[in-house]
Amino acid sequence: MDQKIHRDDYRKRASMRRRQYLLHRLPLILIIILLLALLITFCWMLGQHFLGKDRLSLPSSASTAPSDPINLEPSTRIEISTEPEPTMDSGVEAVLAEADRLAVGYDYDGAIEHLQASAFYGSSSEVDEAIQKYEEIRASLKPCDISQITHVFFHTLVMDEAKAFDGDEDEKGYNQVMTTKDEFLKILDSMYERGFVLVRLHDMAELVTTEEGTKMTRKEILLPEGKKPFVMSQDDVCYYEYMTGDGFATRMVVGEDGKPTCEMLMDDGSTQRGAFDLVPILEEYIQEHPDFSYKGARAVIAFTGYQGILGYRTALSYSDSPTYERDRQTAAEVAQCLRDNGWELASHSWGHRDLGKVSWDNFKADCDKWENEVESLIGPTDIILFPFGADVGDWHPYQDDNERFRYLKSLGFSYFCNVDSSQYWVQVGKDFLRQGRRNLDGFRMWKDIEAGPGSDSRKLDDLFTAEDVFSPNRPTPVLWE
Repeated sequence: MDQKIHRDDYRKRASMRRRQYLLHRLPLILIIILLLALLITFCWMLGQHFLGKDRLSLPSSASTAPSDPINLEPSTRIEISTEPEPTMDSGVEAVLAEADRLAVGYDYDGAIEHLQASAFYGSSSEVDEAIQKYEEIRASLKPCDISQITHVFFHTLVMDEAKAFDGDEDEKGYNQVMTTKDEFLKILDSMYERGFVLVRLHDMAELVTTEEGTKMTRKEILLPEGKKPFVMSQDDVCYYEYMTGDGFATRMVVGEDGKPTCEMLMDDGSTQRGAFDLVPILEEYIQEHPDFSYKGARAVIAFTGYQGILGYRTALSYSDSPTYERDRQTAAEVAQCLRDNGWELASHSWGHRDLGKVSWDNFKADCDKWENEVESLIGPTDIILFPFGADVGDWHPYQDDNERFRYLKSLGFSYFCNVDSSQYWVQVGKDFLRQGRRNLDGFRMWKDIEAGPGSDSRKLDDLFTAEDVFSPNRPTPVLWE
């Protein structure tokens, strides 16, 4: 009996201890249960998130059919784009913007053709109204007199006047035939304000083959009333060795934007890229003033060959250089970049020779060297800008008995440019075009300043006023020696 009482008493005490233990541990157990519940909820929500994303990838035809999205082939997935769908309005705006870009450059035919070829032609009142507007403007354009197109030219532009005009042995040459960057920009501003529009040499006339043979035929340049076409060229775009350290660009390169630009050696020995000569400066100017260029026209760029082109030593005399082949390849790439961006390329002879006076043997040798060492890099060209402005004939039209003319024609040249300080001089012959060029350099500007306002001997007043352009940093007087 006593044993039974003892066992019952033990059981009671044990049960009481278990209840006390559970009561002490209950808060901890509740916390654990709560954490497990939160963890299970989070995992379920995460699974729903990823399951929902995979469901978005299903094709619409699979929305009612059970499928495991994880096992779908990549080709059946549909990418959900966050970009807004193009609207008809945005499409019309893009088409109108391109047409306007063409029209600003006087290519109204191109603008009209672009609009008519668009998907909105006949269904958009804006497109139809733009076509009507361009047709009305085109009808109001005036044909330009080809015989009254002026042609201006420059040499390499002076970037640092302090270095170019520092009193050394090259200063006189720079002062005579070079133009500074600031002068060039002032000339552009003046010509733009006076209504001048840059055209190509090939916009003036072209060779046309008929049953009667090949004939140089005048082309039609249509511009608004008050606009005046002109041609621009630059000689000696070679960056000769003697110019190093005198404040000029060192070579031309292809920029990151695919357009030609220049490199220049700085005082600290570093090389920088930028608008350090006529090509990139004019390119920037036309980007800011697109109505300064007729249908994307750019200038004529002329090369000699005796030290190479574009700042690369590509002449055969440099063939021992370890960079010779690479320089030739790079120069060819830059030349093609110029062509691709609207620049016309030309010969300035190989050795910068007076092609009208050198002996026949030297004349022929020079022409052949230019063909072999320069044209082989830049591709065929039909333009020659005579060094010193010295033509191979007088003012009379070329005749077939002119041996030098015939040889140049055999090499593919059809456009011949000398130097003439007249406002314009154009001659369209049977199978050639000749044009006089006007030098806009230190010497020519000084001659106008020296003559004084109102003088009949001033040659630049139709373009700009020399006193407003001439750099105060130039040594004066500017004498021709």
